[in-house]
Amino acid sequence: MFVERRQNTPTDGGGDARLALDAQTALLPYALAVFAVALPIYVWASSFARNAGWMAISFAVFAINWGIFYGVVAWLRTDAALELKRRARVQVLSGLLWAVAVCQMAAFADGAGGARETLLLLSAGAAVICIFFAAPCLLALLLTAPLAAAGPLYLLFSRPQSERAGVMAFGAIALAMALSLVLNRMLRRQHALALAHEALLEERLAVLESAERVARSKSDIVATLSHEIRNGLTGVTHVLAAAAGKGGRAAPSREQLNAALDAAQDLVAVLNATLDSEIAESGRLAVDSLAFEPVRLIRDLVLLDRPHAIAKGLELVVHVEPDLEHRQMGAAVGDPLRTRQIIANIVGNAVKYTVRGRVEVRVERRDNLLAIEVADTGPGLSREELDQAFQAFQRIERTGAGVNGAGLGLSLSRQLAKLMGGALEATSAVGVGSCFTLTLPFDENAPCGIEPASETPQPTEAAGAPPRNLRILIAEDDALNAAMLRAILEQLGHQVVHAQNGRRALDLARVCDFDLVMVDGRMPILDGPQTAAALRALDGSNRHVAIVAVIGGDADEARECLDAGADTVLRKPVSVAAVARAVADAAALDRKNVAGQAAVA
Repeated sequence: MFVERRQNTPTDGGGDARLALDAQTALLPYALAVFAVALPIYVWASSFARNAGWMAISFAVFAINWGIFYGVVAWLRTDAALELKRRARVQVLSGLLWAVAVCQMAAFADGAGGARETLLLLSAGAAVICIFFAAPCLLALLLTAPLAAAGPLYLLFSRPQSERAGVMAFGAIALAMALSLVLNRMLRRQHALALAHEALLEERLAVLESAERVARSKSDIVATLSHEIRNGLTGVTHVLAAAAGKGGRAAPSREQLNAALDAAQDLVAVLNATLDSEIAESGRLAVDSLAFEPVRLIRDLVLLDRPHAIAKGLELVVHVEPDLEHRQMGAAVGDPLRTRQIIANIVGNAVKYTVRGRVEVRVERRDNLLAIEVADTGPGLSREELDQAFQAFQRIERTGAGVNGAGLGLSLSRQLAKLMGGALEATSAVGVGSCFTLTLPFDENAPCGIEPASETPQPTEAAGAPPRNLRILIAEDDALNAAMLRAILEQLGHQVVHAQNGRRALDLARVCDFDLVMVDGRMPILDGPQTAAALRALDGSNRHVAIVAVIGGDADEARECLDAGADTVLRKPVSVAAVARAVADAAALDRKNVAGQAAVA
């Protein structure tokens, strides 16, 4: 019965009760108006009563109830009324307050002499009013109706001369109760529809917010990539033009070639980070959960960044907790490659943005977690800048001017840490420096000799090693990808034959023997899975040839290729290290003895 429903009213498990109280609240002003109209009639009828003092008490009770009711209406407009249980108690007690007032009116009417029957019928009418205004809330109706009707009916039936009036009053009250129950039932059905409508609105708003977030993300991607790719490709194009002798320019110097190579590598890093960020945003980014040795991984990464630090005059040091050194048991749990990506990012940022001073990497145990801290004496960030740094495609203008990047490193690193069951947090102070802390689960019972995955191919043992000069068939429809893959393989010392589609590769496999076949996952005529399945169905020696599927990174595409017979999956964009590792893993397999074995590079 109280004020109109507000937009910030919480929608919890008591949605039906909330809407019932809302409907009852909406009737309150009308209840006050009805009692205000009925008051003069009651005053006129009470003037015929003999007990003036008792009548004054009745009017006082009426005024007190009215004042309390008005206060309840005002209270329901405050934040205190948001609690559903408290609000229900207040509204039920308010209805009972008027029911008690009706009983007091009936008690006064019983001693009013000649006006007794008239006043008792008016009291019965007041009980009907209470029943009607309690109808939206079933609990209030079931409690208020019996109490409000008890006084007038009991007194009407207590004397023979008023029994007939009592029968009339009983019929009116019974009819009001029946109609109120019908109204309550109808309102409950309306409430169910309203709740369903609210759920649909919330779902629609969630969809719209998701669509807006995706649209903003796509817009940020386009803006960032257009800037980074335009600048990078412009420099690479100038150097290549000079190398080709266009425009009569001299051949580029070694410094120019190195600058072009750095620009191209930056572009690949930006594209990789963008792809990973989009996959993570859509919830499709998967990470492994393996035990690995973290200390050696961290030392290797610091070793790679030390030349950059020395060139800038920075001190780059590593401090490892003594208990983590020279131990037999205990290893970090997570994805080694993703952990390498996170640490490389935060250490690289520390070296990149620190102008003078030092960068310190600390590794320590914290209960069942491994904490990796990277502290620097760089420019530092304010609280607002630190929050902005962890947002995708956001860069700090004060510290990032003239530095390449898409603004994805920290946001992607935090997502990766969360997926591995850890966290990436940071503290910073302007003019002092920053400290980024990566925490990962630590299993003290895992053997610590497990090596993390490496970006560089490891030399194989002489005994049992695959031949250095492999005959490799490439099935790739994209000329640039094929040329790049062929250059890498020939650089590794292998002989390469290129087929432009899966059908041509299958024809070559029927007439020539190959040590390895590399197929693109998505090709015209015959795609990667179809080509792999067709190769496994051949009658010759190529039936057991090692197959590497080169895919764009989609998990479903990888599963299709592996199910079709591929031994290893290599994700684009490829690198020399990744190709070497994939070729070595696939060529080392004995397809005749190990059918169906697969690995993901």
